Amino acid sequence: MHWFIRFLKNWTLPVAMTLGIAAYFIAVRVPFLKSHGDEVMTAISVVQPVLIFLMLFITFCKINLSQLRLRSWHLGLLLFQTACFLLLASVLMCSRGEESRVAIEGTMLCLICPTATAGAVVTARLGGDAAGLTTYTILVNTLVAVLVPLVAPLVHPHPDLGFVSSFFLIMGKVFPMLICPLFAAMLLKLLAPKVVAFLTAQKNLAFYLWAVALALALAVTTRSLVHSEVAVGEILWIGLGSLMACVVQFAFGRFWGRKHGESIAAAQSLGQKNTVFAIWMGYTFFTPVTAVAGGFYSIWHNVYNSWQLYRAEHHRED
Repeated sequence: MHWFIRFLKNWTLPVAMTLGIAAYFIAVRVPFLKSHGDEVMTAISVVQPVLIFLMLFITFCKINLSQLRLRSWHLGLLLFQTACFLLLASVLMCSRGEESRVAIEGTMLCLICPTATAGAVVTARLGGDAAGLTTYTILVNTLVAVLVPLVAPLVHPHPDLGFVSSFFLIMGKVFPMLICPLFAAMLLKLLAPKVVAFLTAQKNLAFYLWAVALALALAVTTRSLVHSEVAVGEILWIGLGSLMACVVQFAFGRFWGRKHGESIAAAQSLGQKNTVFAIWMGYTFFTPVTAVAGGFYSIWHNVYNSWQLYRAEHHRED
C-alpha cells in the first residue's frame, strides 16, 4: 500500500490527466451518462469554479497582503506577452492567406492568455514565490482586459463586440475568481485565525483540489477535441503552434526570472496558463476552431508541470 501512495504522490498530475481523459471515453460508452451529457457538463461547469475558488482560498490564506507587491521581473514578462501578441496580430493583418490563419490566431491566444489561477499552487510546491506570481496574475489579467478588446477586432472583426463590452466581459470572467477568494481569505484571517492556521497546516490540500479540477478540465478538453469538426491537418498545426508557445514562454520566463533571482515564479507566471479562459476567448473573439489551441496548451503545460513536480519531489527525497 505504501508504494501505491508514494506513486500517487509522485505522479499526481499524470494520474489526474489520465483519469480525466479516460473519464470522457468511459462516459460516452455508459448509456446513462451519454444520454445525460448536457446535465453532466452543467454539473462540471458548477464544480470546477468551486474547486478553483477553494484552491485559491487556501493558497491566499498562506499569503499576506504585504507580500502582494511589484517584483522586478513583472514588467519584462508583461512586455514580452504584449510584444508577442502584437507581432502575431501584425502578421495576420498584413497577410491575405487563410491557410495558416487559424493556427496563428490560436498561438496568439496562447501567448496573451493570463496566468493560471492554479499557478500559485504549483509555484509554492516547487519552492517559488507564490505571492509574486499572484501579483503577476492580477497584473496580466488587467493587461488582457485592455489589450485583447483593442487588438482582436483588428484581426478578427466582430460587429457585436466593442471595446467597452469586451473589456467588461473579460473583467467579469476572470476577476471574481481572483478577488473573491483573496478577500475571503483576508476576512477569515481577521475573524478566525485558528481556522486559517488549521487550513494552512494542511500542506497539500490545495494541490490535490487542483488535481481534481485538472481531471475535470482534461475531460472537457478531450470532449472539445473529439467533437471538433476541424480537418486533421489544421488541428496538427494548431497543436504545434500551442506547443511552440508553451516552450517559448516557459523558456523565456525561466531566463528572465533567473536574471532577477526568481526563475520558478517567472517561468510559471509566463508558461502556466488559464486555458479555460483561453478557450473562452477563442469562442468569444475568434472562432470555435481557434479555441482548440487552449485545449492543446492545457495538455502541454500540465505535462511539463508533471515533470517539474516529479523532479522536485525526488530532489527533496535525495
